[in-house]
Amino acid sequence: MKYKTCSHLKRGLWPKVTINARIVVVGASDTGLAFLDALTFSILETFNNLTLISTHGLPDRYSDDNMRFLATSHCYSDQDQAQLSLRSWISMVMDKMKAIESKAKHLELMENGKVKYDDLILCTGLQYQVRDTQTQHQHNSANQDVTPRRRHLHPWLMDNFVELTGDAVLYGNTIDMFTCVETLMHLGVSGRRIHVVHPPEEDPFSCFHNVSVEHAVKQALEKEEVHVHHDCLLTQINDGQHTDPVTLVSFTTDAQTLRLESMFFIFSHKTFDYDAFKAISDACLVFDGRLVIDSYFHTNDPSIYAAGPLTKYSRCYHADQWSDSCINSKEVGQSLASVLLPLCDPTLERPAGPPSDHNHLIPVYNQAKIQVLLLWLIFIICILQGRDIVTGRTETDIYIHLHLSPHDLVESITCLSKNTLPVSNLPCLYRKQQLLLNHLCSRYDEDHHSLY
Repeated sequence: MKYKTCSHLKRGLWPKVTINARIVVVGASDTGLAFLDALTFSILETFNNLTLISTHGLPDRYSDDNMRFLATSHCYSDQDQAQLSLRSWISMVMDKMKAIESKAKHLELMENGKVKYDDLILCTGLQYQVRDTQTQHQHNSANQDVTPRRRHLHPWLMDNFVELTGDAVLYGNTIDMFTCVETLMHLGVSGRRIHVVHPPEEDPFSCFHNVSVEHAVKQALEKEEVHVHHDCLLTQINDGQHTDPVTLVSFTTDAQTLRLESMFFIFSHKTFDYDAFKAISDACLVFDGRLVIDSYFHTNDPSIYAAGPLTKYSRCYHADQWSDSCINSKEVGQSLASVLLPLCDPTLERPAGPPSDHNHLIPVYNQAKIQVLLLWLIFIICILQGRDIVTGRTETDIYIHLHLSPHDLVESITCLSKNTLPVSNLPCLYRKQQLLLNHLCSRYDEDHHSLY
């Protein structure tokens, strides 16, 4: 009988349980999409009342990878988005969360009134913002002017910047910034019109975590004549005037003051959106630098869950160094769904409150966190002590760096290539023992000994 049940489930013949609970997700991040994906295509349940609230709606589908202004996590490809077709299964509200009325169980939105919920899922993520509070208001104005809608950024740039004179300033030290440099150049912006401005940091190219890749990126910028400025602190936007658009930015350095008349992109620091923070704070949810959750994704409100980079574990877990920001976002969303799915089963009695976690153990995640650039393909995982296997050179067509743990498990993969790589295949190497890779270490050592 057990085999028969499994067979029915596989063929989709087992009757599903209809769930009418109002589940509202705020934020179309990878975590939120993975959560909705798991609920929408659940084998046992059919959810009739799923709502996604996002300022820009579902992520855009790009016909050309050259049009990406941010690095991709590769959690959901364009093909994945097309196959899922979440728009067919969920209600989409393009708006922004203004307030959470936890007692009445509804959200107040900026423009579209109120949305009621039974379970609220917060997956807003973090956004690039200026650290200096004096320039915060001006930075928000810059974002509204330069990117009123992320999907319209490409045509806006073509009409208002690419074919005109003027420079672009990209401030920060993240992989996203280098992705934006590549995209601007693909649109036809000369490298001479691009200023890469790094804030004061010990290593101006530390985001790559690989000396060889850092050197290759530096050479590529020099070849394209991109202006690179180091140790610059943003001090003023538009000379302190609260006007739109942003046309002038000022920085201080050890030697002089740097003033640049240009279009301005911020890639220096990710933090909470102010409106999201205010809504969370006013709802009396515990906030300690980030929104505090337990190992089951509960906030201090039993009807409100949260996941993704906006969260951190409660201090009783003694895991301040761990957060969902350093974990594969898709796996986090799937884990969140596995917590909520049993609670939605009407055949089971729902507990009055969140389960107790006396052991204070954080979840274990196994999938790799991926960051992909167009020209530079980077896979960054937490690196432990072990050995390195390097093939190729950054000057050639392809360079690959594998880092193995003391137990000979693949802990990180770094690839740099001028040609297209099979991105979907490379994560399959992650956490594999080198013996499963046809005795990788032995073959590598034999090849190197043969050179001497």
